[in-house]
Amino acid sequence: MVRLARSEVFDPQEVVVAHLYNRTCRRCFLMGNDQVSGKNFDHRKIWIEKYLQQFAEYFSIDLLAFAILDNHIHLILRSRPDLVATWSDREVARRWLMLCPHRRKSDGSPLPPSEPELKSIAGCPIKCQEIRERLSSFSWWMRLLCQRVAMRANREEQESGRFFQDRYRATRLTDEASLLACAAYVDLNLIRAAMAETLEQSEHTSVQKRIEAMKSESPSEDKPDAFLAPLSIDEQLDPVGPCASDSGKRCSDKGFLPISLVDYLKLLDWTARQVAPGKRGVTPSAAPPILVRLGLEQATWCELVKDFGKLFCSIAGRPESVDSMRCHRTHRRYHLRRRARELLTLPD
Repeated sequence: MVRLARSEVFDPQEVVVAHLYNRTCRRCFLMGNDQVSGKNFDHRKIWIEKYLQQFAEYFSIDLLAFAILDNHIHLILRSRPDLVATWSDREVARRWLMLCPHRRKSDGSPLPPSEPELKSIAGCPIKCQEIRERLSSFSWWMRLLCQRVAMRANREEQESGRFFQDRYRATRLTDEASLLACAAYVDLNLIRAAMAETLEQSEHTSVQKRIEAMKSESPSEDKPDAFLAPLSIDEQLDPVGPCASDSGKRCSDKGFLPISLVDYLKLLDWTARQVAPGKRGVTPSAAPPILVRLGLEQATWCELVKDFGKLFCSIAGRPESVDSMRCHRTHRRYHLRRRARELLTLPD
């Protein structure tokens, strides 16, 4: 089936959650231990983490989850056009010039923009509106991330050409079930790839950052997960609206899952044992309560997490959620693969 154009799936004026994925060219291990060349490129994962922290600080996009492996990366992002609309033209200009600076320090970090640089954007309504849209765009996030990693890697090896094999892929997540399954899919990637045995050993993942933050006694703005969106959300008690972050480390303080972090980690641990038999520990006699609340059976949940990338293409969610939506431009129905539809159809 032909993949839908992103303009059909993502409305730039709408708050959207998406799973984004990109792989290095020819599936080479250009971000880890490359057995062909005998070189180790693990330090590039640190580059990517630092870029993610910088982007989370300045873009109007929430970083919900990430995993960086030897030859590909996974991100879950939530666009926030509602938040960027509250920023002044000067703030829009400042954030963009910190992402794409005209001047840098000797270590390569951006220098604060000068007054003429700020006015060059804030003083032009057309240009300012264009930048405002870019700051909540998945495409611009991925464009800057992939471009910078590629240029830095090519410069390091004195090479030229592609680093990532193609444009990134994006799947829209439409409901709680698809978002929870995708978050688990991303956070369990290293375990499923036999690169780690436990969640806390999963290097360069959002779940490891959240575990480290739980153990840390530092102030919230200095914790390892300060650049990530909070995991938990209480739709009845939490404030509505943009919820801009006061820490300056991330876009907003709005959570994304109706589950506590402790319950989420328990769910991941249980799921990891189901997906990878033979790991330490035993299978609990009953599934975590969250599975019951979402109407997912144990076997269904395990298949969703194990095969999320195969089950969903442009859009993910329950059939009733996906069927009620239409393409942004042509208003066509979205296609949901048969097996995904079977797994997510609620019993009568």
